[in-house]
Amino acid sequence: MGSVDFVYPSMNDHQCAHRVAIPPPQPFFKSFKNSLKETFFPDDPLRQFKNKTPTRKFILGLQYFLPILEWAPRYSLQFLKADLIAGITIASLAIPQGISYAKLANLPPIIGLYSSFIPPLIYAMMGSSRDLAVGTIAVSSLLIASMLGEEVNATENPSLYLHLAFTATFFAGLLQASLGLLRLGFIVDFLSHATIVGYMAGAATIVCLQQLKGILGLDHFTNSTSIISVMRSVFTQTHEWRWESGVLGVVFLFFLLITKYFSKRRPKFFWISAMAPLASVIFGSLLVYLTHAEKHGVQVIGNLKKGLNPPSFGDFVFTSPYMSTAVKTGMITGIVALAEGVAVGRSFAMFKHYHIDGNKEMVAIGTMNIVGSCFSCYLTTGPFSRSAVNFNAGCKTAMSNVIMAIAVMFTLLFLTPLFHYTPLVVLSAIIMAAMLGLIDYEAAIHLWKVDKFDFVVCMGAYIGVVFASVEVGLVIAVAISLLRLLLFVARPRTFVLGNIPNSTIYRNVDQYPNTNNVPGVLILEIDAPIYFANSSYLRERISRWIDEEEDKLKSTGETGLQYVILDMSAVGNIDTSGTSMLEEVKKTTDRRGLKLVLANPGAEVMKKLNKSKFLENIGEDWIYLTVGEAVEACNHKLHTCKPDSTKEETQPLNNV
Repeated sequence: MGSVDFVYPSMNDHQCAHRVAIPPPQPFFKSFKNSLKETFFPDDPLRQFKNKTPTRKFILGLQYFLPILEWAPRYSLQFLKADLIAGITIASLAIPQGISYAKLANLPPIIGLYSSFIPPLIYAMMGSSRDLAVGTIAVSSLLIASMLGEEVNATENPSLYLHLAFTATFFAGLLQASLGLLRLGFIVDFLSHATIVGYMAGAATIVCLQQLKGILGLDHFTNSTSIISVMRSVFTQTHEWRWESGVLGVVFLFFLLITKYFSKRRPKFFWISAMAPLASVIFGSLLVYLTHAEKHGVQVIGNLKKGLNPPSFGDFVFTSPYMSTAVKTGMITGIVALAEGVAVGRSFAMFKHYHIDGNKEMVAIGTMNIVGSCFSCYLTTGPFSRSAVNFNAGCKTAMSNVIMAIAVMFTLLFLTPLFHYTPLVVLSAIIMAAMLGLIDYEAAIHLWKVDKFDFVVCMGAYIGVVFASVEVGLVIAVAISLLRLLLFVARPRTFVLGNIPNSTIYRNVDQYPNTNNVPGVLILEIDAPIYFANSSYLRERISRWIDEEEDKLKSTGETGLQYVILDMSAVGNIDTSGTSMLEEVKKTTDRRGLKLVLANPGAEVMKKLNKSKFLENIGEDWIYLTVGEAVEACNHKLHTCKPDSTKEETQPLNNV
């Protein structure tokens, strides 16, 4: 701080007469109701129903739960043209991805196509996003394979494994819809951006490594998702590697990456990257058919039965010990899928300047998974890659999902035999190409530059996923994020404030080195609400600030410390532990011959201080609207009044 003589800015008499008001008392139930409303209904969803007739309220209610009733009457031919192009484009991506991700989940390939038919139709009716393209995702597929595989071997007991996948999807949908209906969407916000970046990158790394099974044509492979287990499984079977499969895999992976790179550099040609997976399937199938490569070590999909989704609600497993596995799998995969779907929907809504209701999205995603699980589908959401293609293709409404579903329906009815010769190595290449895009190293570098702790969270998630398991990585990431949240609450920042020259403004002396110190006055800013978790820390930290200030004044021979001003501007709330802390600070300052002064306490803080009798203890004459007024009052009393009390014997007397 500057050491020049401090000049007190003059203030008008009417300014000094202002007092900090105590808000009028509010009934407990009204206050509690307002708190609940802000927690669960911050978007005020019932506002649109005010002052409406019963008929209009009924129509608005239907439109709220079925947004298709809102936009369908305004649907035009121009919209249909745009959605038709987008729907066909994402269908070309959805078909090969659906088959690939089903194989990743150790499910029959046809299940991936089933999952791209029913759920998009449900979402088109209930979803509020215009850009979200519904389908299966790699991370959830990997989680299902990992978690269910611990209980049931998909090869030895495929029927039970399949039924558990349907059951897990049912519970995932139930959880997702419940979170939306109960307005508990804020739970998903505990997955921070740094957590998602690290988690997705770790999962993508493991998914890519697991595709070495298909690339190298291996028959047996580990069910574990840790990098050590995967690499051990790869290099202990070198005698089983098939060079024909490896060459095909490298060629198709190179083709997919080149098309993705070209489309990224030339956004107008986005369709090239979108069509590349289907083109790979077609070329790969033709190559295998013409060369009979299946007889030379290249594995193929085999027969896919024709027909639409068979019902599966009779296949749910509600018996122990399998039900607990299905519930756990459903809850974890459901949260992950929900976080991705809502985040992707919000991102594209921001680009197009419209709003989506997060809780409504949760109900839509949950409902489509509940219905889907009853018709042979496994977990679906709005994957980023497919939604990005939908967005770039110029979709206008959720009708693009309907068109995609119709395209998948025609495939199920007439075209499934064409996939007989599709090589598994092509599916592995498609998965690897999609997953490499999830390893966002640029985002990790940005985290390192901006916030080192966020980078630690990101790397904690990544290392946990890669070296332990997908579930462990998620737990580690959430635990580190919660630890940071607790540190923010339990260890809030406190700052010393100084006066900016020729003004009544007081700012952090570290941020503004040109500020002047105020003789005889220590000004501290508390930068967080005061709760039981941080009250003890704040008491000790305030005492330490006082000690440091007195030691500094003693060494420089400046005016002794007489007043401690606490700037409460950032203290949005305080609990009983906080009021007790202030009482203890008041006793401490009294014993040391100092006067405690409060500046700008908010309404909630004043209410609690009044009810706890702290205002009577400190006196309303020592509470001010601004730091400037508090400093002016302290200066006036410092120069016109003698101190009311003396320091403790252990404290040296300060010269006034």
